[in-house]
Amino acid sequence: MSRFFSEKYAALTPYTPGEQPQDQQYIKLNTNESPFPPAPEAQQMAAEAAEKLQLYSDPTAAPLHRALAETLGVAPTEVLATNGSDEILNFAFMAFCDAAHPAVFPDITYGFYPVFAALNGVPATVLPLRDDLTVDLDALAAAKGTIFLANPNAPTGIALPRAAIEALLAADPDRMVVVDEAYVDFGAESCVPLIKKYDNLLVTQTFSKSRSLAGARLGFGVGCEALINDLNTIKYSTNPYNVNRMTMAAGIGALAQEAYTRANCAAIIENRAFAADGLRALGFELTDSRANFLFAKHPRIGGEAFYKALRARGILVRHFSTERIKDYNRITVGSRAQMQALLDAAAAILEETP
Repeated sequence: MSRFFSEKYAALTPYTPGEQPQDQQYIKLNTNESPFPPAPEAQQMAAEAAEKLQLYSDPTAAPLHRALAETLGVAPTEVLATNGSDEILNFAFMAFCDAAHPAVFPDITYGFYPVFAALNGVPATVLPLRDDLTVDLDALAAAKGTIFLANPNAPTGIALPRAAIEALLAADPDRMVVVDEAYVDFGAESCVPLIKKYDNLLVTQTFSKSRSLAGARLGFGVGCEALINDLNTIKYSTNPYNVNRMTMAAGIGALAQEAYTRANCAAIIENRAFAADGLRALGFELTDSRANFLFAKHPRIGGEAFYKALRARGILVRHFSTERIKDYNRITVGSRAQMQALLDAAAAILEETP
């Protein structure tokens, strides 16, 4: 770092994104991208919007908010679009956490939570997952502060039922709960319907996974109007034009073709089951993932060794060095052909493993 870097960030450990190699072609199963292209309407509307890039985007994102509200069954004033769901999550850390309201989240979860806490100078209470890698709801309920809960969790893929989260909301109406639903469209229950009942709930989602727009950077938050107003205060104090013109158009186009999204999600769920069955037949142990990825380990080969062996065969998965999950790899669910290539490579690797 330079001698000018502020001391308040000197100890900050930034988030590490998934590998994006440029040196050769890989079967890329490491960053939970969709194997399907964006909806045709999304592509067309984004191309048309490119013709007006000399103009600022609409800071209110009104057309996108209306389309989101109609899709979700909420009011436009209960939605806020952002530059990826990472931005709405950061807004939540800024708006709802401070010295008196620490951030509370599990020890094994989305890696940006501790970064956002450190970046914004708020204390964090980190609660261990249970031995089976499920969320300890009793510990969450007992903790004081603003809860951040990825559901399904990442990287485990394990989902909590909506009723369990509602019990958490009802137990302490004065505590904020942020439910990060980046992967909800692949088999979990969304908490969006609960925003009408609980003013202490913010739900965040993304267009990156189920709607094939990871490169567009579009996310959103859903909550009661008062919470959205809070988050708008943060938005208009940082970057009013946070969603660019092409991304906004692509989002509206994707929402106009929800049947395309649902069909892609169904295909990914089928491919997930196919790959999970194949991995189990090879002796892998897997969590009960409800996301667009699998979380797997094998008793005969370490997680890092398996990751490296797959990489050598042109397949990228995500390995985490955290002690509790170092034997696992997170494997994005891709096309059926990609899943078959993964299974073939895994079988070959195990044949070579003593």
